[in-house]
Amino acid sequence: MGTLIGLRESVGTTYAAAAAGHGITVNAAAIDQAFPAVLRQAPPLAFPGLQQQELEEAERQWWGERINGALLAAGSGASAPAALREELYLRFADPALWHVLPGVLTALEHWAALGLRLAVVSNFDGRLPGLLGGLGLAVHLQAVIVSSAAGAAKPDPLPFRLALTALGLGATDVWHVGDSPEDAEGAAAAGVRCLRIQRP
Repeated sequence: MGTLIGLRESVGTTYAAAAAGHGITVNAAAIDQAFPAVLRQAPPLAFPGLQQQELEEAERQWWGERINGALLAAGSGASAPAALREELYLRFADPALWHVLPGVLTALEHWAALGLRLAVVSNFDGRLPGLLGGLGLAVHLQAVIVSSAAGAAKPDPLPFRLALTALGLGATDVWHVGDSPEDAEGAAAAGVRCLRIQRP
């Protein structure tokens, strides 16, 4: 998110609409204001040693806690019921909620035509491959590394090293393109050059 894809509407807008369906009134702008701090205070979205169903359950629990925290911080006055947490988890797995950022598809098509091997390294979870597939990007990728399954999140170098292994490339043969300080720090720790983009 922020490098390849973005949300069509804000997190707060989606959360507030879903909450209303469960009888919880909360302001979308208040959620948007609270959400970044909730994420910053969270433990990494990474679960070493977990696989398959246990991993997915851990991902759901992690996001459920963030959803609950965001609603409470925004003044909802009530914890998010399990049904609302599940609804939102599934909602953000829907490619229709997302869009490909400008220039991304052109760049991926160009690089793929040149024969470059491409991978995504993301501090996200098992929903990402489906999103990238639904948005038409997965066809250009040889690997998708998500922090939850990798067992470590950027700026830890482990996800980058897993991507290098998946691509069969050495660190000096690779560029990483990202939009956050964690991208630059993690890539450097793995010995990979980083091009940091800053979108408006």
